[in-house]
Amino acid sequence: MRKLRWLIGLVCVLFLQSCNLKSNDSQGVVVAECYGKYLYESDLVGVVAPGTDIVDSLNRVNAFVDSWIRRELLLHQAEKNLPKEQLDFSKQIQEYQNSLVIYAYETQLAEQKLDTVVTDEEIETYYEQNKENFQLRQTMVRAAYVILKSDCKQKNDFQKLMRDSDTLMLQRLDIMATYYAVSSYLDVDDWLRLDELLKIIPIEIYNTESFLKKNRFVMFDKDDFTYLVRFEDFLMEEEISPLDMERENIRSMILMKRKKDLLDALKSRLYKKAAKDHAFEVYTGSSVQIIENKEDK
Repeated sequence: MRKLRWLIGLVCVLFLQSCNLKSNDSQGVVVAECYGKYLYESDLVGVVAPGTDIVDSLNRVNAFVDSWIRRELLLHQAEKNLPKEQLDFSKQIQEYQNSLVIYAYETQLAEQKLDTVVTDEEIETYYEQNKENFQLRQTMVRAAYVILKSDCKQKNDFQKLMRDSDTLMLQRLDIMATYYAVSSYLDVDDWLRLDELLKIIPIEIYNTESFLKKNRFVMFDKDDFTYLVRFEDFLMEEEISPLDMERENIRSMILMKRKKDLLDALKSRLYKKAAKDHAFEVYTGSSVQIIENKEDK
């Protein structure tokens, strides 16, 4: 704090030319003033990170004070020129505060009460009941690739291993790729978007389905690199996405549904209890009847 006060004093000398720090009994030391509004020493806490050298510290405090003054000048100009009704944000502020309070409570309630365990059986059931909602928007592939320098002496070894469908070959590939490959991806259990793969492996494909059906292994040279790709499986756009690809997505959807049900049940209980305790009243007879009938259902 002593260093901060020294910096503030220096800023006031350099930035404001002459600045006598004033003290406000309720708020503390005043750093700057603009149209009757004050920037206090306490407002500068955290502006300078611990360990920052003197020059950078001075620049950061200087910039903060300058930004504050420019903001207050613009705010003063806006308040002077806007109609009175456009300056009243009390309703919006209250609504925003209410939303924040409700969100904080709902979040706390979910953390305390929500069952977050989702079984494989629940995921599979949800998938089977909602398959039509898991239509693919892109062509997906399960593939492995290796990128080598064109003059790599192990090129033929990589070619033999990449052609072999035995998964044990992938372990050998992984070891070799560590030493000789420019880049590699060997997790054939994961699904990849074909368009993302083609950003890495520049294959020219004109008929996607025909190409994937006919080519399980591709090897070609381009721009001093050799590309080797093995396709394990593929799914065309608009086909149903496989369960393994959607597992985490389904888990999230189930949890969102549980959270909604939890909060809906809370709102219903609160409403029924408040109605029983006569905690609210609607001053239109027909409206009261409509609300009560709706809750009774």
